[in-house]
Amino acid sequence: MSRNAPPVATRSAIALAGFPVVAGLQLAAVLLLLWAVLSVLPSAVALRAGVPLSIATVGALGYETWRALHTRRRTPAGVAVTRRQAPKLWELIDGAAAAAGVRPPDGVTVVADATAALGERTRVLGLIGGRRDLYLGLPLLQALPPARLRAVVAHELAHGSPKLGRWAPLAYRGRVAVGRMAPRLSRRNPAGAVLRAYARFYRRMDAPFSRAQELAADRIAADHAGVADAVAALRDLPALAGMQRLFHAEYVGPGWQAGYVPDDVFGGLLRVLAARSVEMSMLRAAEPAPSGPWDTHPPLAERVAALTPEPSPAASDTAPPSDAASAPEESPAEETVSEEKPAEPDEELVPDLPALGRALQAVAFPPRGRTVVSWDECLSFARTMEMEREAEAALAAISRASDAAVPDAAHLLTLVADGRLRAAAGAVFPDTSPEEITARIVDLLGLMLALAALRGGVARWRHSWTGAAEVVAVDGANLNLAELAAAAADPETAEAVRTYLTENGFDLAARADQRAAARARVLGGLVNLSADGTRTDLLITDLGLLLVPGLPRGRGVEAKRRLTRIAADGVPAGTEPPAEPDSDQEVRRFVPFADVAGVTVLPGRRKGWVLGLRDGGNLSLRPALDADELPGGWAAWDEAVTFLAGTR
Repeated sequence: MSRNAPPVATRSAIALAGFPVVAGLQLAAVLLLLWAVLSVLPSAVALRAGVPLSIATVGALGYETWRALHTRRRTPAGVAVTRRQAPKLWELIDGAAAAAGVRPPDGVTVVADATAALGERTRVLGLIGGRRDLYLGLPLLQALPPARLRAVVAHELAHGSPKLGRWAPLAYRGRVAVGRMAPRLSRRNPAGAVLRAYARFYRRMDAPFSRAQELAADRIAADHAGVADAVAALRDLPALAGMQRLFHAEYVGPGWQAGYVPDDVFGGLLRVLAARSVEMSMLRAAEPAPSGPWDTHPPLAERVAALTPEPSPAASDTAPPSDAASAPEESPAEETVSEEKPAEPDEELVPDLPALGRALQAVAFPPRGRTVVSWDECLSFARTMEMEREAEAALAAISRASDAAVPDAAHLLTLVADGRLRAAAGAVFPDTSPEEITARIVDLLGLMLALAALRGGVARWRHSWTGAAEVVAVDGANLNLAELAAAAADPETAEAVRTYLTENGFDLAARADQRAAARARVLGGLVNLSADGTRTDLLITDLGLLLVPGLPRGRGVEAKRRLTRIAADGVPAGTEPPAEPDSDQEVRRFVPFADVAGVTVLPGRRKGWVLGLRDGGNLSLRPALDADELPGGWAAWDEAVTFLAGTR
């Protein structure tokens, strides 16, 4: 670090110590104002009003200030790994700690996310340190060779290195604590406005040292593990995180929502990493987006340029500079590193890593009533469930438009033969051209024929770790469902197609709504609403709304925890969700989007909504004064209102 780094670190530490000072001054100002008000009142009135006013002002503000400054760090779900269980991993960590000039962490926990972090149980916004635990993502142990993992661990431990200045450990602890505290400051917190303003001031004061500290930690990691491996690790971490997000969205998530869990989640991730090397290379070359306003890391290109050796003076004299040579990200050293692909670990840091993955899965992905199946079964059930949901929604719309029940492919073919399907589709999509209506009919028929083939046992899913799954014949041959659907869409050939499908084992009478109990995907949650005048909490899912009887006023934190737990357990779709085991009197209500005819927005300072139901009833919703949200709750609700107000 530069010579002026210690003063910068000292300034950052002093700014951190200002938080309790600002909080104390805020309390003192309120106390002084209260004393001034009471001093002008008659003695008898002041004595009677003093205690309740003190409780209502100083007491309430003091409690809210304590809540704001009392940061809680949630411990990630993981599996602790001791020195006896993984001596080589601990040897790597000890070496990284020695290189950083710090003591080894008190414990190591393997977690599910592709990340590495040093967690410390601090107090008073990091002013007082505590137990230090290193959290290592299992994907890092699976995908990174020891040299790159050594660089990752050295960087994390170097955040608390005294090599960066006497006050560097304190400054980093405080930065992490304030980064957790600031986003949690509610605008309804009377102590929040001043603390939020000071947090913004602190971030500006701390920014220079924060940047220098991250670059210095990169340098310590490069000195310990080598520049090439340190640069490769910088690129690998965001790439692995991106691949894990893709893996959960495309493979784990659909099965999870369908009520199934693969028996080897992390083994599937390893297969995706091996199969999608091209996507991995693209992610390694991309600049990751900042994780938030409190992200302490400089841009990746800047960090890589700081580690890449500059050309020697002799080389500079002999070769004229060019745009390609002057840009750090285009330098030969960096180009060589960026072309490297994640290598398999060349030594066993953790004995029996697959067993550790299964133990971690039991903690990070508890089934919670879901069925544990093989990967092939999980993906098959999930894709079929997605098709059934889509088919059920489409057939419900066709049934309403044709004023007749259309539960399966057989009834749909009857509508085609009678010429009524085109009229029904035109009613569902009134502003659509005839060509597009034909295309939509063919798509719906293709969907229903695929389900009929799967239900009849003449087709199966063929999955791929590199792309989308497809429906094929049992022997793997192509079914030509697109051609069959196009022929079935013609009223003149619909009956001939029906005969062909029946003779070949397609189950045309299989209903789209007869499926195993699925779980709706939770999009967000709101607490403390009024539903038809009753205090209610709300979960927004991809299939409908779950209304949960609310808790009394003053229990908002408990209500959010309860709603989070309900969302984690899953919301069964298509059936009435059961009541909580510990609450016999609680009755939840699930309102499918298919049962909502429209929505009306009520005017006023506090918006309200009236959902018109297809059975003729209404559901009125308004936020209470103490309404709050789970992360993304109001955004999910706005999207749901837009969807319900549109044509469906």
